[in-house]
Amino acid sequence: MGCGSEDCGCGHDQAVEDPMAAFAEMAAPAPEHKNLDVFVGEWDAEVKMWMGPGEPHVSHGVMVNAWVLGNRWVEQKYEGTGYDFKGQGLFGFNKTTGKYEGLWIDTCSTFMQTDTGDYDATSKTFTMTSRMLCPQSKEEMAKRSVIKVHSPDKHSMEMYFQAEGQPETKCMEITYTRRK
Repeated sequence: MGCGSEDCGCGHDQAVEDPMAAFAEMAAPAPEHKNLDVFVGEWDAEVKMWMGPGEPHVSHGVMVNAWVLGNRWVEQKYEGTGYDFKGQGLFGFNKTTGKYEGLWIDTCSTFMQTDTGDYDATSKTFTMTSRMLCPQSKEEMAKRSVIKVHSPDKHSMEMYFQAEGQPETKCMEITYTRRK
């Protein structure tokens, strides 16, 4: 883990005066974790999905987000209302890379979606990107998610995909409104 001890195996050859203090500092949440506070709580979700040209399919659900593991990760639990869809995720900040990271799994797939990105404080927007295989074609494609904080009681997420040589396409938009 880069503790500085010569025998830790990380390849870092500088001795650290107090390895336990160095480890505690590495493990402590960063100020950037506070940018995730706005997502904690219970949210009503309106989901719009575009499966092709035309109007989107609209569904609803509830997202419950809570800090876990000493405020290092926001754990996300989603359940669709009126249909059998569930999903779970983690969202946090990696002090080593200086990037936000997300992980998502759900009942519509058997793969993990991982994202890495940045936060723009001026626009209150997280932009997360990744690459993944298209479940249908098995070809690699780019994924971009834009998470915009509109207020303490509302945020949205737009998801875009882009196959090699194709234009980027918006496939999902979720609006989250805090439950009262």
